[in-house]
Amino acid sequence: MKIEHIAMYVNDLEAAKEFFVKYLNGNANDGYHNKNTGFRSYFISFEDGARLELMKMPEMTDDKKSLTRTGFIHIAFSVGSKEAVDSLTARMKGDGYKIISGPRTTGDGYYESCVIGIEDNQIEITV
Repeated sequence: MKIEHIAMYVNDLEAAKEFFVKYLNGNANDGYHNKNTGFRSYFISFEDGARLELMKMPEMTDDKKSLTRTGFIHIAFSVGSKEAVDSLTARMKGDGYKIISGPRTTGDGYYESCVIGIEDNQIEITV
């Protein structure tokens, strides 16, 4: 069994698409729009076959995203090397994203950094 895709609602669909394309080398499809409901989405595909669906509805709630809430808390992206973790972390920091940890080796052996990415969602960058 494999996870087919992960989906997330966003406020700014175009900015979210550009974030995952620019920083994480995703490839976006042409998008989908249901004119009856106003629902819009993009599928972002990644090199290894993983996919992320970005979705938007005309009316949504946007609760504060505590880092210790229940439910899904982050998406982790493997970038292949410690140097790539360091480089992407520095690039995102330079572009104004908040780094909340790392780059560092964690107690369970991961080399990673954690960034507050698009719309206050946590992105983990790991080897």
